[in-house]
Amino acid sequence: MYDFEFARPATVDEAVALLADEDAQALGGGQTFIPTLKQRLAAPSRLVSLSGIAALRFVRMEGDLLCIGGGTTHATVAREAAARFPALAALAAHIGDPAVRNRGSIGGSLANNDPSACYPAAALGTGATIVTDRNTHAADDYFQGMFTTALEPGEIVTEVRFALPEAASYQKFVQPASRFALVGVFVARMAEGVRVAVTGAAEDGVFRWTEAEAALEDDFAPGVLEALSLPAEGMIGDMHGSSEYRAHLVGVMTRRAVVAATASG
Repeated sequence: MYDFEFARPATVDEAVALLADEDAQALGGGQTFIPTLKQRLAAPSRLVSLSGIAALRFVRMEGDLLCIGGGTTHATVAREAAARFPALAALAAHIGDPAVRNRGSIGGSLANNDPSACYPAAALGTGATIVTDRNTHAADDYFQGMFTTALEPGEIVTEVRFALPEAASYQKFVQPASRFALVGVFVARMAEGVRVAVTGAAEDGVFRWTEAEAALEDDFAPGVLEALSLPAEGMIGDMHGSSEYRAHLVGVMTRRAVVAATASG
C-alpha cells in the first residue's frame, strides 16, 4: 500500500465534489478494490468512501418497482428483498461469505462489473435501471465489457430499480475458493418477455443468451433448451475450467434456473 488521502463524506453531493479530483477513486465495500490497492494495481491520490452516506442505503417499493440504494449491502438485500423479489434475495444471500455480504454493496458490484459477479446477471436479466448522481442507464446499455460500464469518471451509482418478474431464478456454479460464479445464470419471465443473463462465463463479462430467450418465450420449460448450445469461443478458460466446460455449464445452469423459476412462479 502507499499514502493517500481518505475521505468519508456524508452526502452524495460531498462525494461528487471529492471525486472531482482526477486521481480520486470511489470506494464501496472494497471487496475488489482493497486487494487491488494492496497489489499496487491502482494508485489513487484520494480514496472516497461511500459507506457513510445513509441516503444510499434503502430497499423499498416505488409503485411497481423494487428500488435499492447503491450503498445497500448484500446482507440487507438478502433480508429486505426476500418478500418482494426472492430470486434477487437468494442471489445476494450467496455472495461471498458473511464478511463480504456485510460490507459489499450492490452499487459497488455494478460499478465494478467483475466478469464473474452476480448482481450484473440480475440487473441484465430483469432489464433493471441503474440510476447515478447524473444519469439513468438501462441495463442493456450499461454493461460494456469486462470491468467496463457506461459510468463516467466520478459517477456514483445511487439506486437500482428492478421491475418485478412473474417468475425468476438465479443459479450459480460456485468457484469454491472465491465464491464468485464459475458460471451463473439469471432467468426471468417478465411482463414483456423472457430474459436470460449469464455471468462468469464470457471474457467480455455478463451477456444475454438471446437464443435461449427466444426458445423460452415459446415454451417456458427446460426441455426447449436441450437442442441449444453456446460456442466455446469467447468463453473464459483458466485453471478452474476450460472455455468448453463453461459453455457447457451455461446450458446446465440455464435449465436449472428454468426449473427453479417454474417452481417458484
